[in-house]
Parts: sequence; C-alpha cells; structure tokens
Amino acid sequence: MSKQPKYRQVADALRRDIDIGTYVPGARLPSESELMARFDASRNTVRAGLNLLVSEGLISSSQGLGYEVRKHEVFVLNASRFENLNFPQNGDAYSTDVTNAGRRPHQTFRVELTTAPEYIGQRLKVDVGSRTVLRFCHRFVDDVPWSTQATHYPEWLIKEAPRLTEPGDIAEGTTRYLTSLGIEQIGYADEISTRMPTPDEARLLEIGAGVPVLLWTRTGYSNEMPIRCTVTTLRGDLNRMNYEIGDLSARDENEPQ
Repeated sequence: MSKQPKYRQVADALRRDIDIGTYVPGARLPSESELMARFDASRNTVRAGLNLLVSEGLISSSQGLGYEVRKHEVFVLNASRFENLNFPQNGDAYSTDVTNAGRRPHQTFRVELTTAPEYIGQRLKVDVGSRTVLRFCHRFVDDVPWSTQATHYPEWLIKEAPRLTEPGDIAEGTTRYLTSLGIEQIGYADEISTRMPTPDEARLLEIGAGVPVLLWTRTGYSNEMPIRCTVTTLRGDLNRMNYEIGDLSARDENEPQ
C-alpha cells in the first residue's frame, strides 16, 4: 500500500496517463466526479491532485470547462543567429525567424524615454537613473503570446540615431539601422536565467500556474562601448533556445536543432 497521500497518488496516476499518451495535448481530463469514482477519493482529494498538476504546468483549468492537458507548440529560437547580419533577413530578426519556421509573427511596440535601473546601468556603463530610450515589444507567434522584449539604448545614442525614439517598428531592425549609421554591433554577451513570472509578465504572456519564464539578457557592443541592453522574457513552456558554435559539419541533418 502506498505511503503517499491520496492526492499525490491521484496526481501520479494522471501524470503517467499523460506521459504514455492516454491524454494527449489539448485533451480534456475526466470530470471530477469520474475521477472520484476511479480513485475512490473525495472531491477535495481529487482537486488537490489536479491542482498539483496545474502547478507543474502539465494541465490547465477553465471555469466550467474542467481540466485539459497543456499544448506545447514549442518555438525553437537559434540564439547564435539572432541579429547576425551575415544571415539573410526580411525585416527584423524576430519576424524573419518566425516566418522561416512557417509560423505567423505579430508584435506591438511601446517607445519611451526612461531612466536606467541598476542592472541596465551596469551593462551599458552609464549612471543609474541616467536617461535611456526604451523600446518595448510584445511579441506573438500564431496569435499566442511568445515573449516581451525590453531594449535600453544610452542617451548619447539618441542624437546619432534619432529613429530609435520613433514609435513603432523599425522595419529593417535596429541592429541594421545602427549599422547603416556606422554604429556597428561587433559583439554581444548573453546571460540566461529562469524564475517564476511577475504578475505583469503572467498577464502579458498569459502564463498559467507553475510555468516559469526564461530571461535572456543580451548586451551589444561596438568597438568602443556597449550600445544597447535587451532583456527578452519568454514563456518557459513554449520556447527552446539553440546555439550553434564552431564547425558542425559532422552533425547529422536529422539531429534535433
């Protein structure tokens, strides 16, 4: 006889059902009454087991519609090619990558003059509280919230690149725009971390309980100084990042990429 609490037994059995494909992504689970009969358990016990799976990001609940297995239509982002001007682009890197994957991009913009928080000041080598241009994108893949991207540019760049302050998209992408002005990004440093979302992030990205966010911070450098810092916040359940470094000629074309 299992020593685990009954609600964990319920969760473990349903988790196994999901793993072996009894309930595929998008499928609805049996009703609470059906699960009560299956496990000879009270409604509160069944709900506790279901809520555990919700917190793990395996299932989601909708009022009046019961529980369903989460769909995970993962978008693969090749971070080593993102914004690399040696690769062909039709517009900015995000639109190009999403379109090339056979999916549909959509994004909204907000541009404002703001002040640099500490983590931005450290990376841009400017004083905390100094003025920066913030370009904020809310991005979607096939109408599903995919990420938010907040890019800070230092104040000195505004005079040299005035379009950075214009509302809306820069069609060719900001990296190409700056390069056309002789301000070339010749290198970048990436930092990657995970955490649970803030309430605002959960709202913007429509993240359910138990789903973390992936934080991707990229600081871009000219040959003299940092020129921008971008923090991309991605849904942890719908994204995978790849890097390709060095000669990969020995890799089989059917290997995961």
